[in-house]
Amino acid sequence: MAPPILKLDDIFLSFGGAPLLAGASLQVEPGDKICLVGRNGSGKSTLLKIAAGLVEAQSGEVFRHPSSTVRYLEQAPDFAGFSTVQAYAEAGLGPGDDPYRVTYLLSHLGLTGEEDPNTLSGGESRRAALARVLAPEPDILLLDEPTNHLDLPTIEWLEGELQKTRSALVLISHDRRFLEKVSTATVWLDRGSSRRLDKGFAHFEAWRDQVLEAEELEQHKLGKAIEREEHWLRYGVTARRKRNMRRLGELQTMRSQYRGHKGPQGTVQATVSDAQESGKLVIEADKITKVFGERAIVTPFSIRVHRGDCIGLVGPNGAGKTTLLKMLTGQLSPDSGTIKLGTNLEIATLDQKREDLDPEDTLANYLTDGRGENLIVNGEQRHVTGYMKEFLFQPEQARTPIRSLSGGERARLMLARILSRPANLLILDEPTNDLDIETLDLLQEIVAGFPGTVILVSHDRDFLDRTVTSTIAPAVPDAPDGRWIEYAGGYSDMLAQRKGSLEERKKAEKAAERPKTQETAPAAAGAKGKLSFKQKFALESLPKEMAKAEAEIVKREQVMADPNLFTRDPAAFNRLAVEMEKLRASLTKMEEEWLELEMLREELEG
Repeated sequence: MAPPILKLDDIFLSFGGAPLLAGASLQVEPGDKICLVGRNGSGKSTLLKIAAGLVEAQSGEVFRHPSSTVRYLEQAPDFAGFSTVQAYAEAGLGPGDDPYRVTYLLSHLGLTGEEDPNTLSGGESRRAALARVLAPEPDILLLDEPTNHLDLPTIEWLEGELQKTRSALVLISHDRRFLEKVSTATVWLDRGSSRRLDKGFAHFEAWRDQVLEAEELEQHKLGKAIEREEHWLRYGVTARRKRNMRRLGELQTMRSQYRGHKGPQGTVQATVSDAQESGKLVIEADKITKVFGERAIVTPFSIRVHRGDCIGLVGPNGAGKTTLLKMLTGQLSPDSGTIKLGTNLEIATLDQKREDLDPEDTLANYLTDGRGENLIVNGEQRHVTGYMKEFLFQPEQARTPIRSLSGGERARLMLARILSRPANLLILDEPTNDLDIETLDLLQEIVAGFPGTVILVSHDRDFLDRTVTSTIAPAVPDAPDGRWIEYAGGYSDMLAQRKGSLEERKKAEKAAERPKTQETAPAAAGAKGKLSFKQKFALESLPKEMAKAEAEIVKREQVMADPNLFTRDPAAFNRLAVEMEKLRASLTKMEEEWLELEMLREELEG
């Protein structure tokens, strides 16, 4: 086993109250791809900052290999002193790093590099920070929520980059599918300490449940042992005094362990407040359109949304998902076409930007709308602190200003408010942002079991697959042109249907081209009874060209077989990989052309 290049052992950190970290450990070896998981507020980001050297632990051992390079993805990048995004990203490169990597990464992340850092949106800032940390290909990459603000195509591209990188990874993410595809080991941070599973995230939840069940069983056994010793203490004090004192001491130790045991944090328990049932037809859109300037956001699009439907909207950033959502809910008028909303609609909305939150407002005031200490949930009056507990907030937080909450706590607070209001139409714009996995599970159950109608925008593929009954996506995913298509089922179902449609279209195009070739070429050749000069020349020369391409591919494969090439000269490795891809594509094209000509020759001669 290779020696660790990063090791955190017995880390302790407290900010005044209960310790945030109490004996946490993390060990990273070359090639590790570790996902760091735990509840919101469990200290994941803090542990990552300790690993990066940005926060100092109060006690414990921190070791970083002297020759290893570490890059940490900043949540709020500092662009001071940089005139362009390109300059900011290149500043992260080391002396021997390839500057081309920055251009390559920025291009795939949807940036040109010429942008002014001071005008970037939150999502663009995150993309620039990603390019800066990925470009040097460091020994250790520490990534805190790398998929936040990224659209689905970019998330899938990032998955591929991280799967093939030689950097060791430690990453935090709420995106289940992303963690399953990238991670090969899992570190669970729970109640201040850490446990490691040498398997990817796909195996985590079953393992976690086993650990908690075993822990509960041990506590039960300890409780029974205390009962036995207390019975002996009352009725069996007839043995030698020395033995009695020893057993009395052991009993006190067991009592201390039992009382000091800190069980796992509870789960959110909530249901949506009942509302009057809406009409059977919730939304009817007929040939609606929307154009901004010269760009078409929505070309004629029609849909009928019925009570009980759960519809997901997906697509790249800027494709127009939020615009389409606002049109469907009557917040934005279409340029043409009609929108009809059903009867008895009571709408509850979770906004992606959390604009509904006033940072200076308190939690209690926000939940009650400033109407004292109580709120009405499902027709019953509830005290605000009791309702807060269901969403894992402590009673003392009732007077806390919202600005002091973490991103996950803010999302949970908005969820608590929405679920307290009667609703039969839920509008959820990026509802999974910043939620921990347990709260995501609850939200999934709420959405899946909601008796009304749900329309949601999300980049979380797993969440979409588990909840939606149909998916609306751009007709052209890579270059949205305003055309939208509704697919039955979740995200994976949409991909399967889209792939099937693409294959059918290709077959139709080939079928349409084949008669042309068979009618014109044989007709021209048939007049002479042989192939044309151009076809004959291609048939004779293509085998030589194919052999030459195969030789070039073999030559590059031999060079790339050197295990030290990537470390020694990453630019050369990347260049060879690009050349190989082009050569293989060219070889495939020549083989197909030669095969068609050979079949034509046999047909003419037969």
